[in-house]
Amino acid sequence: MSARDDILSGRTSLGIELGSTRIKACLIGSDPSVVLASGSAAWENRLEDGLWTYGLDEVWAGLQAAYAALVADVHDRYGVRPTTFGALGISAMMHGYLAFDAAGELLVPFRTWRNTNTAVAAAELTELLGVNIPLRWSIAHLHQAVVDGEVHLPRIASVNTLAGYVHERLTGRRVLGVGDASGMFPIDAATGAYDAAKARAYDALAAGRLPAPLTDLLPAVLPAGADAGALTADGALLLDPSGTLAPGIPLCPPEGDAGTGMVATNAVAPRTGNVSAGTSIFAMVVLERPLDGVHQEIDLVTTPAGDAVAMVHCNNGASELAAWAGLFTRFATAAGAPVSDDTAFEALFREALDGDADAGGVLAYNHLAGEPIAGLTEGRPLLVRTPGSAFTLANVMRAQLYGVFGTLALGMQTLAAEGVRLDRMFAHGGMFRTAGVAQRFLAAALGAPVAIGEAASEGGAWGIAVLASYLAHAGELDLGAYLDRRVFASAALVVADPDPADAAGFAAYLDRYRAGLAIEAAAVASLPSGR
Repeated sequence: MSARDDILSGRTSLGIELGSTRIKACLIGSDPSVVLASGSAAWENRLEDGLWTYGLDEVWAGLQAAYAALVADVHDRYGVRPTTFGALGISAMMHGYLAFDAAGELLVPFRTWRNTNTAVAAAELTELLGVNIPLRWSIAHLHQAVVDGEVHLPRIASVNTLAGYVHERLTGRRVLGVGDASGMFPIDAATGAYDAAKARAYDALAAGRLPAPLTDLLPAVLPAGADAGALTADGALLLDPSGTLAPGIPLCPPEGDAGTGMVATNAVAPRTGNVSAGTSIFAMVVLERPLDGVHQEIDLVTTPAGDAVAMVHCNNGASELAAWAGLFTRFATAAGAPVSDDTAFEALFREALDGDADAGGVLAYNHLAGEPIAGLTEGRPLLVRTPGSAFTLANVMRAQLYGVFGTLALGMQTLAAEGVRLDRMFAHGGMFRTAGVAQRFLAAALGAPVAIGEAASEGGAWGIAVLASYLAHAGELDLGAYLDRRVFASAALVVADPDPADAAGFAAYLDRYRAGLAIEAAAVASLPSGR
């Protein structure tokens, strides 16, 4: 009954995260470690005029569907329907480009993190600013528009991320959590705001081509626990068109999926990090000291509290793995023995454990989109083997799982060469739901223990719900202490240490993977995208 009481009295926190393929809502109560209910809605990006995008109407349709599913789950579990929450938080895919005019009208279709058309801008900015500016960062998208002389530039009044846009529509405030903001433009660790010197350098570069200084166009930066506004009456109707949801709910600063992943895995302290696996895959490592060099493989971002983080981001994650699982699910149906998606994943993952440690010479490239770390502007998913390879289902599935971690491992080797050390990595995402498989292979790929918690599959939606719950405690505890004492104090963790045989096998696989990138590049050059 305590959960029901929390819901009726508003002692709850709601987190909503807009991921690449799913929008998920997660509700927690007075014990933030326990998920009370959840709801989700599927959506997909699409390629329009050569750019990956989502329509803004799809944003709101998906948010409303996910919220309605959560309300239905609450009713099914507890027999009540919530009308308010103690706090609310919005998270979404980081980076990308949403440009609006003074009336709030979108000037060009949303350009997501997945686009790789910003190479010229990213290279110019990296040289100008002295830090790596990846292709997907918002400033790279903005500057590419400047380089290309796009006609919408004189009308720009604001630029935002997806989380920042949704938050602004719900609250009327154009603010952004520091973790998400650090994927728009570099943050000054001393001030917790955009780096003023770098912003002035950019203003000089773009002089006469933008209608305002850069920092006037970007949302204001807030740390975790800061007041980020409250749900307006219009905002409440955007989430819940039925009119049941009451306005006035306080919101935490909107965050990116990288930051919520760190919170969901309690990886906000130095020498800790996390891996988030979904449509993309990325690792976040909290740094003890600044890196010595500028590396194309490494982004410098922050935790939601503003601490420095090295991020290895790969555009391609588990989507190709899911496509292979779907192939086998369809085969089972065609053979007259249909199985659920979960059953198919479980069986295929377990089969991978019987594969050779190096996947028997089979290589899998999961590149549906371009992959900057691998030097690829486009992707062509490939399964490659030699005539002498051991072509078994176990090896094919081990290769597919290894392939999810392949480009990530290349980037992590750069951090290792910088002397960055890890005590433990935490992992979250749906592919870790099958116990002891993807977690074990990731430990081998990283050469570090990998931990998974009970809420790992809830991922960033739970993470932003926790950040929302932190609003009521920010005056008492810093974020790390809040996570340690209030959220993870009794959390059960399953830890997988690197298996020496797996580690040696993955190293052999990665050597072939690196050499075989030439095959991937040839496929991009030879095969046009599409059918």
